[in-house]
Amino acid sequence: MNTRPIRFLHRGAVAEVVDAAPTRTVLEWLREDARCTGTKEGCAEGDCGACMVVLGELDDAGGLRLRPVNACIQFLPTLDGKALFTVEDLAAADGTLHPVQQALVDGHGSQCGFCTPGFVMSLWAGYETRRQAGDAHAGAPSRQALADELSGNLCRCTGYRPILDAALRAYEAPPVPLPSRPDHGRVLAALRSLQSAPPLHYQPAGHAPFHAPRTLDGLAQLRLQRPEARLLAGSTDVGLWVTKQLRDLGEIIYLGAVAELKAIEHTPGHIVIGAGASLQAAWQALAAEWPSLRDVWLRFAGLPVRLAGTMGGNVANGSPIGDSAPALIALGATIVLRRGDADRRMALQEFYAGHMQNRLEAGEFVRALEVPRARPGQALRVYKIAKRFDCDISAVCVAVALQLDGGVVADARIACGGMAATVKRAPQAEAALRGRPWTEATLQAAMAALAHDYTPLTDLRASAAYRMQVAQNLLRRCWLETRPEAPLAEAAVSVWAREAGA
Repeated sequence: MNTRPIRFLHRGAVAEVVDAAPTRTVLEWLREDARCTGTKEGCAEGDCGACMVVLGELDDAGGLRLRPVNACIQFLPTLDGKALFTVEDLAAADGTLHPVQQALVDGHGSQCGFCTPGFVMSLWAGYETRRQAGDAHAGAPSRQALADELSGNLCRCTGYRPILDAALRAYEAPPVPLPSRPDHGRVLAALRSLQSAPPLHYQPAGHAPFHAPRTLDGLAQLRLQRPEARLLAGSTDVGLWVTKQLRDLGEIIYLGAVAELKAIEHTPGHIVIGAGASLQAAWQALAAEWPSLRDVWLRFAGLPVRLAGTMGGNVANGSPIGDSAPALIALGATIVLRRGDADRRMALQEFYAGHMQNRLEAGEFVRALEVPRARPGQALRVYKIAKRFDCDISAVCVAVALQLDGGVVADARIACGGMAATVKRAPQAEAALRGRPWTEATLQAAMAALAHDYTPLTDLRASAAYRMQVAQNLLRRCWLETRPEAPLAEAAVSVWAREAGA
C-alpha cells in the first residue's frame, strides 16, 4: 500500500503532515508544530476540556457538521479529510471577538483563563450548529441544554454560573458567520476536495502503519490480512493508552472513515446500531425508543466524548463499568461480529469471557448491535451512580427491564456494571420477580436475592458494601417509578424533566 500525507483544513489552508508519528495527538501537533498555543493541555485524558477543538465534516446531506472533541486524545491521522478549528480562528480579521468570546469577557466568565479556550470552543460549536439550523436566534437554548454542551469542560476558578450566563448572553448578540479564514463556502469546497483523495494509508519512516479504510468490505479484508493490528474507533479509551500508559500501539486500523459502520437502522423488530455510530447518536436513537434512557444518555460522559466515542467500541472494550452494556444486555441485545464475508451473532451477555476479555476470533471485529424494539407493557430503567453528576465513570450502573402484565412481572432482565469482573445479569433477583405481583414484598425479595448474584469489589470508586447497598436501593427506585399504584412522576427523578416542566 502506498503511503500518503495526512491532509486536513486548518487556518484556511490544507495542511499536509508526512512525518508525524501515527499516535501523535492533535494537541501536540497544534502546540508544538503549528504553534497554536491557545489550545491547552490539562488532564491529557479527555476529561477537563482545556484542549477542546472543533472538527468540521461533511454530513449526509453535504452540509457542514461541527463537533467538539478533545485534542489531547485524538491522533493526528484521524483528522484526514476534516477541518480543524481552534480558538485562534474565532475572532474576525479586525480583532472583533465572536459573540461567545465577547459574552464571556462581558460576563466575567474567566479568572485564571486556562480553561477558557476550551469553554469557548464547546460553546462555539453549539452556537454555530444552531445558526446553521436557522434557530440560533429563535430563542436561546435552555440553561440545562447549555450545561450539557459544557459537560466536558471543567472550571476550578470562576464556577459555572457566570459561564452559563455568558453562554445565554451570546445568543442575544447579532449573528456572525463562520470564521472568515475560511468562510463557510470555502470550508465545504475544501472538504469535498479532501474527500476525493484515496483512503489514508500512512506510514512515516520508523513507524508502524495507520490504515483508514472507507468501506465495510475493505475493512473486513484488511482485518483478515492484519488480525494483530489495533482497531481504533473514537480514541476515547485507546488514546489514554498512549497519553497515560505510554504504550506502543503498533499497526492501527482506524474505523472512523467507514460510513457503513456509522449507520443506525430501524427495522420492525430491531434497532440496528452500527459499531461505528457515535455514542451520542446511538444513545439518542435508544432514548427515542425508551425515553427513560434520557438521563443515562446525557450523563454517559461529556458531550465531546459522546460525539467521538462509539457504542461498538464501548461494548467491545468490555469494561465492567461501561454504561452501554448493562442497558443493552437488559434489553436482550445481540452483537453482530464480522470476519471476512461472514457475520455471526451472539447474545451480548455471552460476548464477555472475563475481565476485559471477549470472544472475538482472529480477524473478526464488531459490526453492529441489534436491539429488540420496545414492547407494550415493557418498563426500562437504567441508573448511573458516580461521584460527579457529569463526565464521570460509574461506580455502579443498574439496568432493569420489566415486562408488566396487569400488575404482574411477566419477565425481568437485570444487568449491573461495577458489580463483577464483567457486566453481568442477576439471575436470582430476576427469578424472584418473574410471575409475581409487582409489590413491595416482591421488591424486597428481589433485593435480598441480589446479594447472592454479585460479590462486588472494593476499589477507589466505591466499597463492596456501598455497591451492593446502592444496587439494591436502585431496585427500590425502579419499583417506586414503575409500581402500579402512584408511580413517581418523571419530574421527581429527572433534572431534564423538571426543567421542561414535566
